[in-house]
Amino acid sequence: MSEVVLRFTDVSRTYQSGDTEVRALDGVAFDVVAGELVAVMGPSGSGKSTLLALAGGLDTPTRGSVQVEGVELAELGAAGLARLRRDRIGYVFQDYNLVTDLTAAENVALPRELAGVPPRSARREAIAALAEVGLSELAQRFPDQLSGGQQQRIAIARALIGQRRLVLADEPTGALDSQTGEAVLEVLRAHVEAGAAGVLVTHEPRYAGWADRAIFLRDGRLVDSTGPRSTPEQLLGGRP
Repeated sequence: MSEVVLRFTDVSRTYQSGDTEVRALDGVAFDVVAGELVAVMGPSGSGKSTLLALAGGLDTPTRGSVQVEGVELAELGAAGLARLRRDRIGYVFQDYNLVTDLTAAENVALPRELAGVPPRSARREAIAALAEVGLSELAQRFPDQLSGGQQQRIAIARALIGQRRLVLADEPTGALDSQTGEAVLEVLRAHVEAGAAGVLVTHEPRYAGWADRAIFLRDGRLVDSTGPRSTPEQLLGGRP
């Protein structure tokens, strides 16, 4: 039986907006195992990005449990969470989140250097990761010298470098043309098949088709899912 890398158990997240309580997630429960890529779909405001932030330890649930490799994230202090995100979780942000005064190679190498990998070795790993996303020739460019699509691929390379057991991607193909998007999903798929677990937030059925299964959120609740390698288009007309 495959190892559970990510586990949500009855997870809810509420926010206060003035006098109104907004429930971003409501009783969500699911597992992602090693070697599995799960797509998360749903309309805007359904809770997809909140789910990903909780999985990455960037937010904490109001109720319920989030575990990564059996570790309860709520029990980790700030240093423990930072170490987990640096060493074990790769996160692709919608807004890239690159360091503007570092080159592409330096951005990708950064988490490895912070983990104590010697700079020369970290750079070799970074160049290899950039080659996987087709950008090794731009290693010395700074983010503001690159297009949005190129910055997105750098962010993906940074998320995949090292021994990441959990890869979280928030609309990673949003700034990419369809051909480049397919190439990036192929890289993500290969890392998952090598033993990582992946969660992909997307609104595109063709990209969700790269996943082993898809789950559908509506109003913060998990309302439907496809089976392994099923057609994610089923979700778009899914049952409430």
